[in-house]
Amino acid sequence: MLMEERLHDLQEKIAQAALRAGRDPGEITLCAATKTQSDDTIRAAIAAGLRVCGENRVQELCAHLEADAYAGAQQVHFIGHLQTNKVNKVVGRVELIHSVDSLHLLQAIDKQAAKLGIVQDILLQVNIGGEESKGGVAPEGLEALANEACAMEHVRLRGLMAIPPVAHEPGANTHYFVKMRQLFVDMRTKIAHNESSMDCLSMGMSGDYEDAIAQGATLVRVGTAVFGPRPAAGQV
Repeated sequence: MLMEERLHDLQEKIAQAALRAGRDPGEITLCAATKTQSDDTIRAAIAAGLRVCGENRVQELCAHLEADAYAGAQQVHFIGHLQTNKVNKVVGRVELIHSVDSLHLLQAIDKQAAKLGIVQDILLQVNIGGEESKGGVAPEGLEALANEACAMEHVRLRGLMAIPPVAHEPGANTHYFVKMRQLFVDMRTKIAHNESSMDCLSMGMSGDYEDAIAQGATLVRVGTAVFGPRPAAGQV
């Protein structure tokens, strides 16, 4: 299937999932996960109509930016784990950082954004499945971290992100998405002074984005459904 066909098919499925949930398809942003993709593949996706690219790795982000591979996209997001010693390579170079999960990282982002004289949009990553192998703040620690973010001058909290456990059957992650939606609503209520900026709930990937949309996702991070099977490292 051609890139244009895959992208059109995915956008149609996203729209239908939104309509089934009684939602406006325009509320849902597709962020294509470009991990391990080549410059030319990213350019082809943008030419086919892709508007938001999401990069997992700092090294790949920097390489694609240097090659101007994201030209024509409306936004570039960083969606992978971010180490504090690489914050200076990401802050100010992407519109949204999805994976903020600690006060230490928040402070590093705020400090770098201050140096640049900007406000960096971020999401707080929640470890909704309680998995030791994944990043994210525990749900019970979310409010404190959100308040810290809202107190920072050079950070703007835009919402929440989660990567639930791998689902082995349809609907298996629905209860995690329900919990994330409730956390999102709760946070908007508890930090009402920042409510107007809290507009993004990033959850759902290639295998479960329709379930995520049904439960309130405003952004889905999809790779395989856009690009096909991911190439092995070194083959891009």
